[in-house]
Amino acid sequence: MDRRVRKFIRLTTVAVLAALVHAAWAEESSASSVPASAADASLDVLRQRLAERLSTKKVDSTVKVVAKAGKGDQGGGSKDESARSRKKMAEPKPALALASPVVWGYAGAGAPEHWANLSPDNKLCALGTRQSPIDIRDGIKVELEKVQFDYPPSAFSVIDTGRTVQVNLAAGGSLTVMGRRFELVQFHFHRPSEERINGRGFDMGVHLVHKDAEGRLAVLAVLLERGRDQPLVQTIWNNLPLEKGEALKAPGLLDVNQLLPEDPSYFTYMGSLAEPPCSEGVLWMVMRQPVQLSANQIDIFSKLYPMNARPVQASSGRLIKESLSR
Repeated sequence: MDRRVRKFIRLTTVAVLAALVHAAWAEESSASSVPASAADASLDVLRQRLAERLSTKKVDSTVKVVAKAGKGDQGGGSKDESARSRKKMAEPKPALALASPVVWGYAGAGAPEHWANLSPDNKLCALGTRQSPIDIRDGIKVELEKVQFDYPPSAFSVIDTGRTVQVNLAAGGSLTVMGRRFELVQFHFHRPSEERINGRGFDMGVHLVHKDAEGRLAVLAVLLERGRDQPLVQTIWNNLPLEKGEALKAPGLLDVNQLLPEDPSYFTYMGSLAEPPCSEGVLWMVMRQPVQLSANQIDIFSKLYPMNARPVQASSGRLIKESLSR
């Protein structure tokens, strides 16, 4: 213990003892005014009381002084506590659980008008100038080359992506147009059709997505309208998986030619993916003649996805070509 602290304790103890002695003498003087017999009787009481006070006061004062001195004397301990406190404050707080990121879709916070805000990769969804789909009108009628389809029967699987029903195909199918061969990768459905022709929409639409050897994309859109049963669509509905996100490998082979209309004429323009990230430079071909499917087949899809179509985008003066009538 520091020498100054010990000196302080001694001086404090002496002062306390002096005060107690003074108080005791005062009480003794007061007692002397009573008769001698009473004074003699109270002398022992006085001594006992004085001893009790000395003992109690001395202990209390010493404890307080030592405690106070100890707090100053143990400077290292206080610094250690401060250091520990600062360290605790500096320790990284557990991160708050982040809200689940919003995923793109067709309604609510993930709707098409919000796609560009969901990710920096989606900026073209708002800033692009060649976006899809569009309302096809004012096309120039020219002698367009026929699209050469090569769709052999293919193994397939069906997946409910959470946004549409998609059919993944084994390699082998393709189309050739403008001297380029595009391999068929998958096709999926929209309700209502995303494309419009002179302002007219259709009950549903199907997009056949193709990719060439250089990674360029070509999408063939077939419009679907209410009418008679469509065999290929029924085959797909028969193989719908029970869980979203799990591809169900279907038995047998699929003849994609059954999705094509009899009339081979089409519209074509340069556009984009009709979903995030809305990448541009996509070749679009929209078959002019719609294909029929039954009301029951439309209802089946509607129970899963009553609306999963992006609104039409500005044509922005793009050139649209249309096949001459047959």
